[in-house]
Amino acid sequence: MNQGKYVFSQLVEFLPQRVFDRLTSKYFGNKSIKHFTCWNQLLCMVFGQFSARESMRDLIIVIEAHQSKSYHLGLGKNVTRSNLSKANENRNFKIFEEFANHLILIDQGKNNNTPFDIKGNIYAFDSSTIDLCLSVFCWAHFRKTKAGIKLHTLFNVNSQIPVFIHITEANVHDINTMDVIDYEAFAYYIFDRAYVDYERLFRIEKAKAYFVVRAKSNVKFKRMYSQKVDKTTGIKYDQIGKIDGFYTSKDYPKKIRKVKFLDSENKKMLIFLTNNFELPSQDIALLYKQRWKVELFFKWIKQHLKVKTFWGTSENAVRIQINVAIITYCLVSIIAKDLKINRSNYEILQILSASLLDKVPVNELLMKSDCNNVNENNTNQLVFSLF
Repeated sequence: MNQGKYVFSQLVEFLPQRVFDRLTSKYFGNKSIKHFTCWNQLLCMVFGQFSARESMRDLIIVIEAHQSKSYHLGLGKNVTRSNLSKANENRNFKIFEEFANHLILIDQGKNNNTPFDIKGNIYAFDSSTIDLCLSVFCWAHFRKTKAGIKLHTLFNVNSQIPVFIHITEANVHDINTMDVIDYEAFAYYIFDRAYVDYERLFRIEKAKAYFVVRAKSNVKFKRMYSQKVDKTTGIKYDQIGKIDGFYTSKDYPKKIRKVKFLDSENKKMLIFLTNNFELPSQDIALLYKQRWKVELFFKWIKQHLKVKTFWGTSENAVRIQINVAIITYCLVSIIAKDLKINRSNYEILQILSASLLDKVPVNELLMKSDCNNVNENNTNQLVFSLF
């Protein structure tokens, strides 16, 4: 089936083009366009992500060097720097954002491994800041001498993919983005202490979902009673009570659980708040430990995809590039699951990036390559600490 096809052309077949075309029509992406369509634009950007191009000029030089192959790769007949730059500047980023969300749903449906025996989805929520040059990205307000954007990510721990990414200017406080989460009943949401806002946490309670959040050091808590704990596990106490304070008690009027845990590895005392009263206290600490996986996602995508250096300076171009990076991330994950490739996403990305213009079946390429000794730039050496 793949005889004579370029590896990149085979990768493109995993993308649902009909869905993309429907989104393009929804936002009039191809209005008055004769040659360089939104689909061509997407494939050029995905090609740039796979081949790790550092700039727009770098990407166009590579495409022009293989101009005779552009049509078969799906990039279009005549790709120029001007065409791609104008497309990123003017075409609605919502096309790419909604397509990324669609791929996320596809990827989620292909894998649902729970790290331990807890029913329900487990989500970790956090943000990562990308620094930008203020003189070039003047729209991305951050500080007086610096621009930046934030990637607020809800990460599905079970399927190991982001549920959604919300992009804001870097000066937007993390707490505000809790309002964009559509909470799922009986799911678990894990937050760091930056997200302690009792009114917003009570929204999770009203949605019949569960939260685990690291408490701030000045938390005001009125104990009602304590539960028995096994102190050999690092749990110091497990208390049921209410949030104390005139305003905070009104923001969260119901009972809440407070668990104190000693992280012996890092010699830190951690306090968690949760509205789940059924799980053992050890599982509450283990749930919080899963939050580190969203940090690993940020590290992976920043190291191996292009989300720190941008090929356009407008807000629209930046949003398109970030969403194309998510599309590429999901594409690699979908390929691994559909072809049953027992490799990490990093290994798959490395193999594909060096073989985009080869004519070999992609499943044969990924099965035969030996990358057991490849190091992921110390990513695998990260300590899964609770902090």
